[in-house]
Amino acid sequence: MRPILPSLNALRAFEAAGRLGSFKEAAAELHVTHGAISQQVRLLEAWLGAPLFERHNRRVMLTPAARAYLAEIGPLFDRLSQATARYGLSEAVSRTLTVNAPATFTLRWLVPRLEKFRTRHPDVEVRIETSNEPVESLKDNYDMVIRGGPDTFYGYAMRPFLDEERLPVCSPALSERLPLHTPEDMRRHTLLHTSSLPRVWPDWLARAGIAALTPAAVLTFDHFYLTLQAAVDGMGVAMGPTALVADDLAAGRLVAPFDGPRLPSRSYCTYVADEKAGHDLIVLFRSWLEHEGDAFKSEHEV
Repeated sequence: MRPILPSLNALRAFEAAGRLGSFKEAAAELHVTHGAISQQVRLLEAWLGAPLFERHNRRVMLTPAARAYLAEIGPLFDRLSQATARYGLSEAVSRTLTVNAPATFTLRWLVPRLEKFRTRHPDVEVRIETSNEPVESLKDNYDMVIRGGPDTFYGYAMRPFLDEERLPVCSPALSERLPLHTPEDMRRHTLLHTSSLPRVWPDWLARAGIAALTPAAVLTFDHFYLTLQAAVDGMGVAMGPTALVADDLAAGRLVAPFDGPRLPSRSYCTYVADEKAGHDLIVLFRSWLEHEGDAFKSEHEV
């Protein structure tokens, strides 16, 4: 007789949670809920008759015995995956997902994080093209469209995954040369505009109570990523979306001279044709985007 083994689902949940040190991250990787991971781990603990994790706020730590157990079973999952691919028993050796997203979002938020998805899912090829075309015009050409929202389009399933606000940002050198202590100090600066976002600066100045302010100069670009690059290069002050400038602020390429007011902005959402919404690759990538959005909110909030 074959030896009795615990549930494979319970072992997968334990392996992912132990390797990542987080039930939440394990849930995102396996595309299940946090509660499902907790339940499977409890089932395995009951089966083994011993605890596997010590809970510490948002993180979990393996017990010494569980750490040794993970070291034994982890390589077995790798061998199982390799064997399945070698003998052609997986759904496909290479799978492709086509995504259309705005250029600035892709350049400043998606691409810096995409390697994490590729590391977890090396069999999935994500093809990204950038544009600002209306969602409805892209239905037949892409599996997923990323745009602002939330908006409703007939025949599409929409899900938000990343929130942001806008606030003034500039280079540290410019801030040092022409300090910005109050919003009124903007009179001495060049305001960087984007032609497709004509209301951003007027709306922020109105919120700051200085709607009639006249800056030293105005410089307008036709693409938003050029506006942000001009700010990095010290050419003036731009209205920076918090999600798209967080990495620059953390790295010291930009500074935010004022904590407020913050201008509300639309969320980033995924739009998928109803007939595709249940496809495994779409569910996989959507879940990953939402996990990254949650991680940004808790770890990179500006």
